[in-house]
This record gives sequence, structure tokens and C-alpha cells, in this order.
Amino acid sequence: MGRETEQQTARQGRLAALVIAGSMLFWIAAQWVGPMLGLPGRYALLIDLAVLAALFWAMVVTYQIWRKRRDNQG
Repeated sequence: MGRETEQQTARQGRLAALVIAGSMLFWIAAQWVGPMLGLPGRYALLIDLAVLAALFWAMVVTYQIWRKRRDNQG
């Protein structure tokens, strides 16, 4: 792999890690604050689905990184 490709791959990995950590922190905070504010359950479901979408996106990016590294090794 070239230096620029490695930097791009590292940048993608950092972004995926930030999305995973940020979405989980957001989910935990929403689950804690939601009942205190009296939010209906449909908002909790909406937040759950949004976090699942973010985690799915991070999984796809992580898979792409893994494939890129595997293809460049051989």
C-alpha cells in the first residue's frame, strides 16, 4: 500500500470508530434522558433505529477497510 492509501484507510478507520463510540454514547444518553423528559416510546424506537443505522454504516466501512487491506497484501 502506498502512503496516501494507508492514510486514507486510517482516516476511514478513525471515522468508523468515532461513529461507533458517538452513536453508543448518544444511545446511552437518550435512554437515560428520555424517561426523565417523559418522551413517548416511539421516540425511543426512532433513536434505536437511528443508532442501528449508524452502527450498520460503521460495519460496512469496517468491512471495506478489511477487504482493502486483504487485497493489498496479496
